[in-house]
Amino acid sequence: MKHYKSLETQRLLLKPTDKNDAMFILELLNTPKWLKYIGDRNVNSAEDAKKYIAEKITPQFERLGFGNYTVIRKSDNTKIGTCGLYDREGLEGVDIGFGFLPKYERNGYALEGALKVKELAINSFKLKQINAITNKDNVSSQRLLEKLGLNYVKIIKLPNSDEELLFYQYNIDESIC
Repeated sequence: MKHYKSLETQRLLLKPTDKNDAMFILELLNTPKWLKYIGDRNVNSAEDAKKYIAEKITPQFERLGFGNYTVIRKSDNTKIGTCGLYDREGLEGVDIGFGFLPKYERNGYALEGALKVKELAINSFKLKQINAITNKDNVSSQRLLEKLGLNYVKIIKLPNSDEELLFYQYNIDESIC
């Protein structure tokens, strides 16, 4: 994978997720909240995680220049979550998303990382709109999206799914960019 830009905040480093993050991705994708709110990605081994990264994450970076970032706490170099911009099937435009290991929630890391990703979307990739989807029961995700300035628009369903999701959107006012 060619080198893509890492992002940095006061407390965090966001680096493009690569095969070296396989064990972390395996852990994150199997946390109870991930399984409940995002869904089972059938990543059950280190090999599954490497394949998931190679087939789902790396191609989007190669195609668009952005994607899933592994969030690392700078104070101790610990991988704590992911945050990124996604081109999801069945969703028009770019979607912002995040997921964190339970022990690192409620510390402001998700907001800090997502604000940096939002800044990247606007300033580097000149996106005019940022979308997000979340499970109706995932109140903490809904609150974070609202803190990021996204507004609830409607209920949607993705292709091949009966699950109703909340669709949020942020429109970039061209006069402020």
